[in-house]
Amino acid sequence: MTRAIRIGGFSGYLGDRRSALDEAMAGDPCDVLIGDYLAEFTLAMLAARHRSDPSKGYVEYFLDQLRPHLAELAERGTKVVVNAGGFNPAGLAGAVRAMIAESGAALRVAHVEGDNILSTVDDLQAAGHAMPSLDSGAPLADWGHRPIAANAYLGGWGIAAALREGADVVVCGRVTDASLTAGPAAWWHGWRTDDWDELASAVVAGHVIECGPHAVGGNFSGFTQVPGMVAPGFPVAEIAADGTTVITKHARDGGAVTTDTVTAQLVYEIQGPHYLNPDVTAHLDTVRLRQLAPDRVEISGTTGSPPPPTTKVAVFAPIGHQIVISVYATGLDIGEKVELIRAQAEALLAGVDAELDVSALGTAAEDPERQWDATVQVRIMATAADREPLARLAEGIGELFLSSIPGFYTDNAARQSSSPKPRIDYWPSLLAIDAVPHEAVLDDGTRIPIAPPPATEQPSQPQHPEPGPVAPGETRRVPLGRLAHARSGDKGGNSNVGLWVADPEAWPWLRDLLSTEELRRLMPEAKDLDVVRHEFPHLRAVHFVLRGLLGTGGSSNLRVDPIGKAVGEFLRARHVDVPVELLD
Repeated sequence: MTRAIRIGGFSGYLGDRRSALDEAMAGDPCDVLIGDYLAEFTLAMLAARHRSDPSKGYVEYFLDQLRPHLAELAERGTKVVVNAGGFNPAGLAGAVRAMIAESGAALRVAHVEGDNILSTVDDLQAAGHAMPSLDSGAPLADWGHRPIAANAYLGGWGIAAALREGADVVVCGRVTDASLTAGPAAWWHGWRTDDWDELASAVVAGHVIECGPHAVGGNFSGFTQVPGMVAPGFPVAEIAADGTTVITKHARDGGAVTTDTVTAQLVYEIQGPHYLNPDVTAHLDTVRLRQLAPDRVEISGTTGSPPPPTTKVAVFAPIGHQIVISVYATGLDIGEKVELIRAQAEALLAGVDAELDVSALGTAAEDPERQWDATVQVRIMATAADREPLARLAEGIGELFLSSIPGFYTDNAARQSSSPKPRIDYWPSLLAIDAVPHEAVLDDGTRIPIAPPPATEQPSQPQHPEPGPVAPGETRRVPLGRLAHARSGDKGGNSNVGLWVADPEAWPWLRDLLSTEELRRLMPEAKDLDVVRHEFPHLRAVHFVLRGLLGTGGSSNLRVDPIGKAVGEFLRARHVDVPVELLD
């Protein structure tokens, strides 16, 4: 049996710490380093770059991250796998090869392609692929917009093939985040394409480390108890041949790895207990966590089954423009001040087909000691098909200093950045996995086609009954976050939130408390939405999907928190009745 492969992360999104690869190289040894750069609407941003310059469309700063480490990577034999190829993985692979040739390092570069299906969208529809929306089921033809980006989510076998043929650096486009880990693990251990439990375990490990510092304390509701939070490090997954995984971190870095920091990532950006991937369906409800030692958490018990017959496709199209302007209201009569600002903004958009949202952020303190304690931000956001009405809105808001609320002002930075930007809509779609041309391309031009999975199963999520009434007893009304952690995120237009307790004694209470009805009470914004509830007993977690909370996606909705990152923290601030014995 081969030893466990050590896979370290060094990027969780486009814009993550530029020094992350330096930190990973200075940390504990790893066999493979992975970098995840692509969020759901990052490709839309890269698509614009690619359209203006077809030689680009990839994450250009990855080259600056990689350049200082070429010789050392070759000396150590450490592999690097990234999805920084974006819209142009072949272009980034070529740029990396040129940089390597200049350095003299003995490294080989391959890339994975097939995800970019934009040029074939019309042909696919003509051939009978409706590419239905994941949310509504409507065919793509009903959308009414012309896509500028369409990228299918690929699995990890192209990465595994490239590594098997001797590649040292593998550049990908839109593989799934977890594929960056599953591909190297499958290569290292020689797994078969139907080793469902092992593949599922690697997908779970990849899901935990894909978001960089998340797994070591970043964005964690218990952050006050985590050391080194000024700069938490990046995680490492040690994946054994049977799939059993230990999540750890570089010893020199800040942060901590605990069962709670790992749970936070497990319940993040999922749609239920069955986690779908192009290579396997991972069953998160079978996962067990165990704290082995400080900063070492074992993940075991993961089971898998064949993947769905379809894979996700992220489709994007321009639908107009948007603008965000911030002004401030101070002191008394905040509600009336916000209403006047709203009325003035509406007047500036009179006769224009536009959407407008005016939101006050925060509450002014009673008898404030500082001016800022009495100040709330008023965010004005508007969308329209054309740029000009929004530019006039910005100009008009700038003319209100002498004719609006008392104390009207904007800060200089906001005033300088308030200009209309393109608005991009998102269509999360499905496409038969055998219609996606998945290939690994080696440095000599050899193309290795990747076959579809050997078996598929139509996916479904398990159903969990609503809990019964909470048992009577003496309670105290306190914030939910006194006992429960939470993590929330986005999948297209849906927000998801997982809430869990560290104390096993509190699990029956949390399970009974968090009914769908109680979730709607705690979050009135969700009262008219379709809410899906699931339980994870082994994680002591209740998970909700709030369908449509984010409109059609984070790139186009008008929410102040457009991708639902703070939904969990809002819920933790709500007051609930807690049995006194749990508080004591």
